[in-house]
Amino acid sequence: MFKQHTLAAAIGMAAALACAAFGAQAANPIVKDIYTGDPAALVDNGRVYLYVGHDEASATDTDYRMHEWRVYSSCDMANWTDHGSPVRFSTFAWAAKDAWAGDIVKRGGKYYFYSTVDHKTIPGKAIGVAVSDSPTGPFVDARGSALITNDMTKQTAIPWDDIDPAVFIDTDGQAYIYWGNTVLKYAKLKPNMTELDGPILTFGMDAFTEAAYMHKHAGTYYLSYSRNFPEETAYSTGPTPTGPWHFRGTIMDKNAIVKTIHQAIIEFNGKSYIFYHNDKLPGGGEYRRSVAVEELKYRPDGTIEFIHQTAGPAANPSAACKTS
Repeated sequence: MFKQHTLAAAIGMAAALACAAFGAQAANPIVKDIYTGDPAALVDNGRVYLYVGHDEASATDTDYRMHEWRVYSSCDMANWTDHGSPVRFSTFAWAAKDAWAGDIVKRGGKYYFYSTVDHKTIPGKAIGVAVSDSPTGPFVDARGSALITNDMTKQTAIPWDDIDPAVFIDTDGQAYIYWGNTVLKYAKLKPNMTELDGPILTFGMDAFTEAAYMHKHAGTYYLSYSRNFPEETAYSTGPTPTGPWHFRGTIMDKNAIVKTIHQAIIEFNGKSYIFYHNDKLPGGGEYRRSVAVEELKYRPDGTIEFIHQTAGPAANPSAACKTS
């Protein structure tokens, strides 16, 4: 058996040499000792917390092998601390397998992690909610049951259309959840963050695949998502978190090898950033991905400049770096 420690050492050595070639500021891939995908991010108290799925597939596997989410943090976007795995699919007693894409949000001093798992008794993917008093966990099931199950959504016949949750809390305090594959679905959340507050609705986004993500900048709402397959990252803008939406174009081109890309967008210490995944770790591929980050810039009219994949942004230390 090829030992995991040997694999990790080989990955780490090759990635370190690649970073040395780019210079000290090279951040990509962010995690260099394991394969990671489907990034989610949270800015809290001067730090960025990055949540990733752990790709554990072998080089010969033909599907994802994902059992846990892992969390890393940084106060400068260049140096990252590994906080281990605060939540697994088994955190949810009703889940059968899989730790697919999730998202994180803070409300009322608590941290809510929304995740995609496979349901034990209701066929298809489902979305759960875990909660913690800390951004690094541990997280526990906030409901004891799924928030969204495949039998609640009849827009498509596929069993994986309830994936990739993204949660957004507007400035008026209203929370929304966005998710889906082939059909983009959304709903309001109650203030407790563990119940839907009204019906499940849909957006008719052209060529929508998955990975919906909502953020707000300078009073405008930005709905980004993976478009087509292999996926590119596209976005639309609107005057409210429910539209109407104006398609703006592509933010990032499809990957050369990995067919998915899955973005998360944050503002940190005066700059904006986009997280995504590709295949750039040694031995990487479709089911062995690596999470990366780039600076995201807006034009004067509010549109987003096209983003190229690079070695990563320059360090941007926050005040937290002086105290952590």
